[in-house]
Amino acid sequence: MRLLRNVEHRRMPWKNGGGETVEVIVHPEGADLSAFGWRVSMATVASDGPFSVFPGIDRTLAVLSGDGMALSIEGVGEKLLTPQSTPLAFPADAPTTARLTGGPITDLNVMTRRGVFRHKLARHVAEGSLALAQSSGERLLLALEPLGVSTANGLIGLQPLDALVLDGSERAEVVSAGESAAFYLVEITPA
Repeated sequence: MRLLRNVEHRRMPWKNGGGETVEVIVHPEGADLSAFGWRVSMATVASDGPFSVFPGIDRTLAVLSGDGMALSIEGVGEKLLTPQSTPLAFPADAPTTARLTGGPITDLNVMTRRGVFRHKLARHVAEGSLALAQSSGERLLLALEPLGVSTANGLIGLQPLDALVLDGSERAEVVSAGESAAFYLVEITPA
């Protein structure tokens, strides 16, 4: 288990130089953009433009805040993403252009090296408490609201954009701090 506080996430420029990424975690630790097996990051998109191209990488994107953005993905077509949308999976090596629909947005980006790792990204809401399903790989929980995660090691408090990495077999339950708490759950498994 590993707790990753928002204030400690690594800030770095986009691969194409068009903005800044907040890297939540990269595997293996310290890997650069050409050598990671998997990576979870957030970015603020403040203007229309192309996405960075990552050869041999699969990506899933969700909008955390803002109005939304329309993506034009080669081989996939036009897709609209808003904070209410289901996360969108697409190849990170397909040329992609973004158009903002109402000002800047912040997105959540999960990437895995094709043929080495697979991933799933889903948004959940815990009303009171919610047990997390076990997995054969690793799980990362990204809090959108204050919440707790009950594990064999006790209750761990998370603030918005804090993350907790759990082994897939570790039992865990999300406990909302208020009536409910929203969070994203990333599952990473070997391909």
